[in-house]
Amino acid sequence: MTEATQKKRMPLHWKMAIGFLAGLVLGLIAHSLGGADLPWVKTLTDYITGPIGTLFLRLIFMLVIPLLFSALVIGVAEMGDVRSLGRVGWKTLGYTILASGLAVVIGLVLVNTLKPGSGVDPVAAQAMLAQGADRASEIVGSGTTQPKGLDMLVSIVPDNVIKAAADNTILAVMFFALMLGIGLVLTRSKATETLLSGIQGLFEVSMTLIGLVIRLAPYAVFCFMFNLAALFGWDLLRSLGNYVGVVVLALAIHMFVVYPLMLKFLAGWSPMAFFKGSQEAMVMAFSTASSNATLPVALRVADEKLGLPKKVARFVLTVGATANQNGTALFEGVTVLFLAQFFGVELNLMQQLTVMFVCILGGIGTAGVPAGSLPVVALICGMVGVPPEGIGLILGVDRFLDMCRTTLNVTGDLMLATVVSKGEDDNQMPDGVISEQT
Repeated sequence: MTEATQKKRMPLHWKMAIGFLAGLVLGLIAHSLGGADLPWVKTLTDYITGPIGTLFLRLIFMLVIPLLFSALVIGVAEMGDVRSLGRVGWKTLGYTILASGLAVVIGLVLVNTLKPGSGVDPVAAQAMLAQGADRASEIVGSGTTQPKGLDMLVSIVPDNVIKAAADNTILAVMFFALMLGIGLVLTRSKATETLLSGIQGLFEVSMTLIGLVIRLAPYAVFCFMFNLAALFGWDLLRSLGNYVGVVVLALAIHMFVVYPLMLKFLAGWSPMAFFKGSQEAMVMAFSTASSNATLPVALRVADEKLGLPKKVARFVLTVGATANQNGTALFEGVTVLFLAQFFGVELNLMQQLTVMFVCILGGIGTAGVPAGSLPVVALICGMVGVPPEGIGLILGVDRFLDMCRTTLNVTGDLMLATVVSKGEDDNQMPDGVISEQT
């Protein structure tokens, strides 16, 4: 009976799509009748849809610090014993940062050039910004008072990590997590294994709770979209279409320009031969929208189609399934800047570099649940003064974009394995380390 009931349940992404469309349609109707100036619309947004959206965001922010902290520590620790892996471990880490950095740069350049979020009614945008600023400050705490310039660079190193977490100084928390992960890699003992096991437990609990919170997303999406559509009307649809186009364009450029260049010049591979051999894993990734679900296929493709050294490929692909998420990093950067443009928030160069840095780190170990990028996107929005409830714009189209960015993630893992495999062979990889990773 339980299995039959589970089979009849509607997938979460369909529920989110229904909530998105229902909120959008009702919001557009409200906008055509007079919009946010109508007494019943104001009452509805102030006392029902607004509080529900705020509650959803509070639940997300309640979990985002433990989730990002544990994910980043584990992501770095899973790079393996760098002293044993030697240059394979360092090459994997270096190329991961390079590929993710290039992905975010492409996304930021396209958003600044094409400006998909611009053109909305500035009066409505300022009204939404003023309305959202109070909610954002309540949810994010000191997110709008982050240090600037050189002070920001200095503040990345926390003098008190507990205080940094309480103040929501996310860069400082992530720096501490990064250092702790490196320390766990370099220090192997029974005590550190216990510590890592505890952090793994924190990560799993955070993932479970995020999964529970995400089940509320369809209702939150309805509330977000109703509020936004009632205020912005048809400008909302135009900007949303432009946003999807920019994300897909950025993903395509990274897939068909950056990856071929890295394959050609770093691995000496023919891009055509690589894509031909990888197509099975790419189709699987697009269909499932899950890097973890595609991992068995990717391992077989690396062995049978690409002929990569087994132990190198197994290590790189296993680590890459959580740590080498170029598409996710790109998506997060584009989304934050799009929302900033939509709400008329001017981000200076330093703020955009901050967004880029957090996206690269956030791509390591992003939660493998539907809308797993949501906590990172919402948190960065709060950091740079963008109303976090703007994420409601994204959730209705996230399933398609998730399929696209997962395809880029999995292809990037295979590309990384190909590049790292150059000059390596199975004999250079210790058996014990590989068996731990698999």
